[in-house]
Amino acid sequence: MKTNAYIYFMINHYNNVLYIGVTNDIVRRVAEHKAKINKGFTYKYNCDKLVYYETSNLMIDAIAREKQLKNWKREWKNELVIGLNPEWKDLSKEIGIDDDYTNAVKEHYKEIAGQARNDANDTTIGKVENRNKPYPN
Repeated sequence: MKTNAYIYFMINHYNNVLYIGVTNDIVRRVAEHKAKINKGFTYKYNCDKLVYYETSNLMIDAIAREKQLKNWKREWKNELVIGLNPEWKDLSKEIGIDDDYTNAVKEHYKEIAGQARNDANDTTIGKVENRNKPYPN
């Protein structure tokens, strides 16, 4: 069966803040964390080091596992990481993420943001022209 979901741990450089996430595309998602695309928890606490991940065939199972892990004591989470990655090294390169890939993700999101700004300034988007009804524009 094909892997359709991943549960992953991101930490900061001091290894004292841990984020647990779930995704259907671990390469894309970890690259987004490294590129600081979303201004959420990992951005705020600078969690950009992948230290652990698991695979799952079903997203529903991955979400259940994520919830389970989030309820664990930190000590238990640490033991899980040590079992796979005793040196707490960044596993990003092992899954195909390097600086070039991260920079490409940043550029992609800048381009998307620029398109969204252009769309927001385009006053014709969303307007329906109907010459039979006198609706104000």
